[in-house]
Amino acid sequence: MTREMRDNKGRRVVVVTGTGVVTSLGLGKNENWTKLTAGRSGIRRITRFPTEGLRTVIAGTVDCLDVGPYSAPALTIAMAMAAAQEALGEAAIGSAGSFPGPLYLATPPAELEWPQRRLLWEERAGDELTGYKRLLAAARASRHEELEEKFQFASAAEHLARRFGTRGLPVSVSTACASGATAIQLGVEAIRRGDADAALCIGTDSSVQLEALIRFSLLSALSTRNDPPELASRPFSKDRDGFVMAEGAGALILEAYDSARARGAAILGVVKGCGEKADDFHRTRSRPDGTAIIGAIRNAIEDAGVRPDEIDYINAHGTSTPENDKMEYLSLKAVLGDHLDKTPISSNKSMIGHTLSAAGAVEAVFSLLSISNGVVPPTINYRNPDPDIPMDVVPDTSRSASVRTVLSNSFGFGGQNASLVLAAL
Repeated sequence: MTREMRDNKGRRVVVVTGTGVVTSLGLGKNENWTKLTAGRSGIRRITRFPTEGLRTVIAGTVDCLDVGPYSAPALTIAMAMAAAQEALGEAAIGSAGSFPGPLYLATPPAELEWPQRRLLWEERAGDELTGYKRLLAAARASRHEELEEKFQFASAAEHLARRFGTRGLPVSVSTACASGATAIQLGVEAIRRGDADAALCIGTDSSVQLEALIRFSLLSALSTRNDPPELASRPFSKDRDGFVMAEGAGALILEAYDSARARGAAILGVVKGCGEKADDFHRTRSRPDGTAIIGAIRNAIEDAGVRPDEIDYINAHGTSTPENDKMEYLSLKAVLGDHLDKTPISSNKSMIGHTLSAAGAVEAVFSLLSISNGVVPPTINYRNPDPDIPMDVVPDTSRSASVRTVLSNSFGFGGQNASLVLAAL
């Protein structure tokens, strides 16, 4: 019997055999990668709802999928479906409606939007059940399917599990902007433990809706540079003024190396390390000494069993907010030291915006594409470098480079911090 391949810590090696992506740049990896490496922006004026009187009127909306009548849950599911279909097609694993592993889904918290609240109160055709009476009637009859599918983000995992036939109960996770990376970490841990040979990990988010936009605006977190929209997101620039909300989905098929090789699958890369560390300092701000972010980065590198000077490229969290960008630099410097000075770094968010719960998964897909193509995407709008953030930010034009090991960062409000180390086989 052939001995199973293990890493230098004696754990099963976890590889990626399929990826898929949807962002404001378009549908699928080919369109996204072509536009991303060309420095194209997907940020545009919002047309989905009225924006008169708002300080921010731009976002990275996904307008290439028809989900009429529109609702955020419907778009969340549609993007996840599209990304997963692409990843499954590439991995060629299982059969239609039968995926041989669990589902880990990063998705926003469940919340009713105002159109759905109005719909819930409206009179049903042929009876007089409205509002609370309607809920009670559904409870008595144990018929909740209609309400669940219309109103609950939690139904996203159920939809995907039924569509793709994943094993066991689907797991939904919401760790703010670290959610996508957290979903991948859960898949990695399940395979390492031997609980599964494969996992479907998805991050999806369609939070560009009126209430969410207003809330982030009230936190002074959003860019107000509305004209032209494509110049708004400026990670690591001195004149950065906030992030740009965006939508998207990223999907990864994770497998144990031996299982993937046994079925002849093409291997796109290895998830070598995952690290996380929580921060209890503030609801939106990072601890000033950076200990939590430093801990997440250091834990990922140590989990991967690599040295800091083996990192070839950093796919930054890089939100374009004044504090977050500086904290990421200080934390990277604390872990990588002088090696940071010569390590290329870029932020996909300069072009696609901040996809929130989906960001960690979307950016993991792009990191793997950097490894396979030997290309580092640019950070566009980097024309006024911040002297307090002296890094090798790849400006405006993509760069050819030998990329074998990537550090991808995801840091979220509420103190959720996660980092991934992705590498060539």
